[in-house]
Formats: sequence, structure tokens, C-alpha cells
Amino acid sequence: MTKEESKSQEELEDIKSQEREEQSEEKVEPTAEEKIKELNDKYLRLYSEFDNYRRRTAKERLDLLKNASEEIMQDLLPILDDFERAAKAMSESDDIKSIREGLDLVHHKFKNTLENKGLKKFKAVGKSFDPDFHEAVTKIPAPKKKLKGKIVDVIEEGYMINDKVLRYAKVVVGE
Repeated sequence: MTKEESKSQEELEDIKSQEREEQSEEKVEPTAEEKIKELNDKYLRLYSEFDNYRRRTAKERLDLLKNASEEIMQDLLPILDDFERAAKAMSESDDIKSIREGLDLVHHKFKNTLENKGLKKFKAVGKSFDPDFHEAVTKIPAPKKKLKGKIVDVIEEGYMINDKVLRYAKVVVGE
């Protein structure tokens, strides 16, 4: 075979391969029904995938809420034990000073546990009334002019957890 013959042979093969590619491209184009079927299948898969995602996230959220309270309860159990020991000691002892010291220790432990979980008490006396943090129970005449419109007394302390108001402070406002 000469170079010319091999060259023409290659050209012939190239032309044949191009024809095959063109024929295969023509065959690849799906009909409208096939496209509809394919798109419907994709839609159903996507819908079921989203439905599974929604169910899984709802289940995870319930588990998270359930386990969050479990953790705080585990931290409060030692304090409950301390209260029970204090109650037993009160029934067996007449020494008021030691009973008071024991209750102060339990109170301090309880307060620290709550603070470690993100609970904070906010100060209200002497500050301006803010409905985002305070709940006015009553108004009284201000004892001093500079206390007008400010909080004179706190009936119930206000608490925040992670910068969100958990309980509004019930306050008396000077008028």
C-alpha cells in the first residue's frame, strides 16, 4: 500500500466515522413523550427526596428538644440531692446557723448551674422603663424627681437566656 492509498483509506474511515456520529446523534434525540417521562421521573425523585429531608429534619428537631431538657435535668439532679440532704438535716438538727449555711450553699450551687447554662438576671432598679425587658405592675408617685419614668422597685426579677428574654421583670414605675 502506498502513502496515497493509506491516506485515502484514512479519509474514507474518517468520513464513515463522521456519518456514524451523525446517525447516532439523530438517534439520541428523545421524543416529546420520552422527555415528559424523564422530567416527570426527575420531579418525583426530587419530591420524594425533599419529603425525606423534611421528615428527617422534623425528627432531628424533636430529638434535639428532647435531649436539650435531658441535659439540664442531669445538671439539676445533684442540686435536688443537696436539697433532700438539707431537708433531712433540718429535721434532725436544731442549729439554725448551720441549716442556713447549708441552704445558702445549695442556693449558690443552683444559681451557678443556671448561669453556666446561659441564664442571666438583669438589673432593673433605677433604669428607665423598657417594655422589651420590663412588665409594669403598677405606678407610684416618684420619691425623687430623677426617678420619674424610672423603675423604683422590682417585684419579680427578670431573666435572659443567651440574650433572649426568658422572663420579663415585674416592676413598679415612678410617676
